[in-house]
Amino acid sequence: MKQIFTLFFLLYLSISYGQKNIYQSDKFEALSENHKILAIIPFFTNLDLKEKLNGNDLKSLEEREGYAVQDALETYFGRGKRRKKFSVDFQNTKNTNAILAQSNITYANIDTYTIKQLSEVLGVDGIVSGNLDLNILLSEGIPSDFSFIDYILGDANYGRIGIKVSDGETGKLLWKYEKEINKKSGRNTTDLIESMMKKATRKFPYDKER
Repeated sequence: MKQIFTLFFLLYLSISYGQKNIYQSDKFEALSENHKILAIIPFFTNLDLKEKLNGNDLKSLEEREGYAVQDALETYFGRGKRRKKFSVDFQNTKNTNAILAQSNITYANIDTYTIKQLSEVLGVDGIVSGNLDLNILLSEGIPSDFSFIDYILGDANYGRIGIKVSDGETGKLLWKYEKEINKKSGRNTTDLIESMMKKATRKFPYDKER
């Protein structure tokens, strides 16, 4: 039994660590040389919940989760500026969302705009965006009922998140970090962002202390 437990534990570790992925463009330095301010936009969310919901309710929940990640990232970078130095500033998300609304850009249609268009509208040098695939409502917290057997059955996997930084002038992808969301990721959206960005912080390209 002990050997079986050890085998599953090692398997879990290999899967967990193998599913982290950090990408940085080889053109990052050239494209980001004059970057001074980035905007964080709401994340594109796809929910696959056990509970069946009508289309409008599902879209409303996806929007809520997308804005929750936007808020959590702003909180992280705000704390980060007090802990360490970034080479860029981050636009206040309330301002970001207000400017988008004034331009009739909503959560429902923001995906029809290019990075370059959004950067021009927001008056920033780059965009922080991303995708969120979830089978729970992360903003309400990760379920507390959990056992080791969940790892074996796959019930401990709650989805996946990808964070991207793109150049505003060219629209090119500069940096991307992807991570599976599971029981170890944190209790809620803020915990998740705090946890994953801490792991990526030494590779976050705008961190002056890298």
